[in-house]
Formats: sequence, C-alpha cells, structure tokens
Amino acid sequence: MLDVPASRVQDPRARVYIVDHLKPGTTINRRVEVQNTSGETQKIEFYSGAASVENNAFTVPDGRTGNELSGWIRLKTAAMELDPGERRPVEVEVAVPRKASKGERYAAIWAQVTSAKERTGNVTQIHRVGIRVYLDVGPGGEPPTDFRIEGLAAEPGPGEFPVVTAKVTNTGERALDMTGTLSLTKAAVQAGPFKVTNGVTILPGQSGQVRIEVNQALPAGTWDAHVKLASGTVERTATGTIVLPVAAPMTVATSSGPSWLVYTLGGGVALLVLVTLGGWYLVRRQRAQLA
Repeated sequence: MLDVPASRVQDPRARVYIVDHLKPGTTINRRVEVQNTSGETQKIEFYSGAASVENNAFTVPDGRTGNELSGWIRLKTAAMELDPGERRPVEVEVAVPRKASKGERYAAIWAQVTSAKERTGNVTQIHRVGIRVYLDVGPGGEPPTDFRIEGLAAEPGPGEFPVVTAKVTNTGERALDMTGTLSLTKAAVQAGPFKVTNGVTILPGQSGQVRIEVNQALPAGTWDAHVKLASGTVERTATGTIVLPVAAPMTVATSSGPSWLVYTLGGGVALLVLVTLGGWYLVRRQRAQLA
C-alpha cells in the first residue's frame, strides 16, 4: 500500500490491506505498488474479485468471481508490462453507491500473470497475488473493534513442539485479523516471544482459536504463560500456566486487560509489495494462500 488514511497511520492492517469505513455515496482513491520480482519481463493483469470470511479464514473463490464490493472497485490500469525488478503504482477507486446498505464487506484486488502453454501439453499456469479489502459502510463514525481472550490451552503440535492456543471472541463490530506473541517464564528462565503461527480472521460475535507454536525445546515443568494478541491497534493480554511436556490438551484459567499495540508488518511476494493473499491455480484448480 502506498496510501494510508491519516486516521489509520498507526494501524498496521491499513499498511497492508485496504481497511476503511465509508458513508454511502462516498468515493475514495488508493494506490498499490506492483513489482516484478522475476527474472523476465511480465505482462500483469489487474482486477478485483469476491472474498468472504468462512471458518475463521479470509477466503477467495476460484477465477474472477465477483461480489457487491468488487463491483464498487475500479482499477485505473487493466494491464501493464514490467521489466525484471521494475515497480509501478496502480490506482484503485472505491465508489460506494448512495443506496448501499449498512455492514462490512470483503473483496480482493488481484495482480495476475498467465504463462504460455507448455509445448508438451495443454497446460496454462496462472499465478496471482493480491490485497485484501475490508470495507464497512454506514452512517456516523466507524464501528468499534474489540475482543476478549477467554482461555489458554496447551496441546501437542503437528511436529515435535507443543502448541498453545487462545480462544478469542470478537466483541466488536468489525472483523478481526489476529497477530501476537506468547512469552513463557519458569523461575529465572524465560522463553519467547513466540509468534502467532496461524492466520485467523474472526467475524463479529464469533470465536476462533489462535495457535502459537512453542518452537523451542524447554525444560519440563509448569510455566507461566503471557499472551499478547492484537488486531490492528487494539491489543488484549491473558495470563495462565501450562505444563511441559504436553501429554494431552488442557485448559487453564486466564485474566485479560486492555492495552494498545503498534505492530509493524512487512514482506511481500511475487508481484505485489506488502501483500498478504495470493496463490496459483493450474487448469481451473486454484489454491489461495491467506495470511
């Protein structure tokens, strides 16, 4: 993202997504930067598509399926060619109709490269990466963002290390994208912080499990656990105890309290700088990777 609203400068989500609250009849303009990170000149196509939040994940359909929000988005550049290492801005316009109903909507803005068919077969590879759009529509000010942490649990992980989970309930009126860390203390020994290892998006009124892998060998015994979780600038904390090694899942009591966090995100893959959803599909089959 090249443009961040002044009111969201401290919001890490606004640096990688288009996140906004608009009144019906409002039009906004944003710019995203596109970079060719390959070693060849690429023709890149741009379009908007549908998205939704399902099973605590930001989800995109196959192909160029649209929805109401994607229909409000106009990309002022449909396609361009970029040399290796070259980067350019792409202007995005979001125009909310005057009669738009109240509520939060989701979409994605895509950059797509289509490879030539292989000589040995009838296979075309399509690679795409994109930026999430979270747009709330309604009169007045922006709805609040808030959540609570209801419990910690320790359980065996998929590999050699255990996983600590935190149940999060969205008590606000905007979708959450959870980030955060876990710190462990046992007497004078400290471990962590360990980062959240799964991308969880939680709708208002719903709950989800945030998972943190303890990817370090630690002495056996009881450890004090301190979790700091955030969505945007809103942070909540929880404390409890876990016992290592973990023989079976266990639930522990927690206490929580509000604070604030500015959490800087960075990175980028393929063609878009600072993007968090992307994927590829091969002959009508698609896999999207969401952060």
